[in-house]
Amino acid sequence: MEPRTHLRADPRFCGTAIELSEGSARVTLEAIDSMVVDAHGLIHGGFIFGLADYAAMLAVNDPNVVLGAAETRFLKPVRLGDQLIASAQTIDALGRKHQVRVEATVNAQKVFEGTFNCFVLEQHVLGEVGSK
Repeated sequence: MEPRTHLRADPRFCGTAIELSEGSARVTLEAIDSMVVDAHGLIHGGFIFGLADYAAMLAVNDPNVVLGAAETRFLKPVRLGDQLIASAQTIDALGRKHQVRVEATVNAQKVFEGTFNCFVLEQHVLGEVGSK
């Protein structure tokens, strides 16, 4: 299956899809120097959230999918050089609303988990401008 959404997402910051099927996705991301926030090599949580969000969008895989809400937990720190893998699985789909469970791991240890409420809109959220 090919991605149908977020086609211009920068893989350096959102990750790269390694598996994609109906209702699920796996995305990998390397923690790079641009993500570091201190001298210890700590990665800013926004990049981990972005990875998880991207995985959730790919699990829904509709060109008009948007994130409505998320309930998340950061479980362990991520460091420079870590290789993250986010696994997203649709756990409920009712009409336009899709609930997606996402877990991110480093070396098989869970560092992040969350539930993402995604919505498939009738048209792109930006209308005509965003569809170009």
